[in-house]
Amino acid sequence: MRTARRYLAREIYRSCAVVLLALLGLFTFFALVDDLDNVGKTFTMLALFYMQGLALPTRLYDLLPIGLLIGAILALAGLAQRNELVILRVSGVSGMRLLGTLWLITVPVMVGALLLSEFVTPEAEIRTGEANLMLRGKAGGGRLSSGYWFKEPTREGGTRIINIQKLMASGQVGDVMLYEFKKDLELTATWQAASGTLGNGSLTLTDVVQTRLDPKAPEALANARPPEQPPAQVTRLPELTLDTTLSPERLLARVLTPERMSIVTLLDYIDYLHNNQLQADRQIVALWRKAVYPFTLLVMITIAAPISFMQTRRGGVGAKVFIGILLGVGFFMLNQLALNVGMLSRWPPWLTALGPNVAALLLAFGSLTLMEYRHVVGQLVERRWPWRRVPA
Repeated sequence: MRTARRYLAREIYRSCAVVLLALLGLFTFFALVDDLDNVGKTFTMLALFYMQGLALPTRLYDLLPIGLLIGAILALAGLAQRNELVILRVSGVSGMRLLGTLWLITVPVMVGALLLSEFVTPEAEIRTGEANLMLRGKAGGGRLSSGYWFKEPTREGGTRIINIQKLMASGQVGDVMLYEFKKDLELTATWQAASGTLGNGSLTLTDVVQTRLDPKAPEALANARPPEQPPAQVTRLPELTLDTTLSPERLLARVLTPERMSIVTLLDYIDYLHNNQLQADRQIVALWRKAVYPFTLLVMITIAAPISFMQTRRGGVGAKVFIGILLGVGFFMLNQLALNVGMLSRWPPWLTALGPNVAALLLAFGSLTLMEYRHVVGQLVERRWPWRRVPA
């Protein structure tokens, strides 16, 4: 069986590699054509190719499940067409044992996908965000018309609101505005800076305009009498350093898609959101989806098994590949539907992430079981309903 497993693995890996290369080339070509309109003086063709190169790990991460599905169907259908699967079955290998072999073959792919999602894809996304900031002056999602907004606690137990108009590479920010409030949400100070730099637990602002409000000013104004001190003191500072919970990584996490972050970064960002009483449902669902991602590959290989084990006379290789593509696209749409409906209906994150995978796995496993024991099922049906005949 070891020889057969190695042979199956070689065939599946080769088919999957060909399919993934074809899909990567196709989607990269479409992305290049779609981005040609942005080529100009600052964004050159060389920059366009560089950006597309950075997008390859993310694209591979997205295409890996459907590439594994189509590649496995191609390999197994080819073996069935050459009657090699029949030889395995005649030698005593059951369908369930063959499915177990396919799961073992998928384990290295799962390990590779885990490494890709935890190290390669997040780093590529960070480089893409920095390149976007440098070449295009924007970083993508997460930005309102008024800029990027962050919230964090102060040492005194109050709240600080940070507004950043421009994000740049290496923790650099531009057009920064900070508002500091007491516990009772009374405004105490504001800072306006032309630029700033995020370090380890600190935010260094340059060319700062500091405005501090007199704590007694609201009471004096409410009593219609002049305050003892000026209501506000405006000071210009060449540089100012403030303590902050923000970091360059959290800054980029604000503009990255949660599914593109590593699990460690996601956990850190979720902790930051919880500490600042911010909504983290989207990030928690993304964390579950990343944890479930290797399991998705097992689901894909399980779906491929019953399609490939069908008799050739019921459909050639082309028909099986077409069915596989339909199932892959349908599974992708079901995943997205579950994500959107789960977020709107506030389903538990584990249900949003696991639901489509478990449903697809049970359906594929049930189909394989029905194919494996169709004669037993036929006999049971004939005993229960003698007038019905199930074709063998």
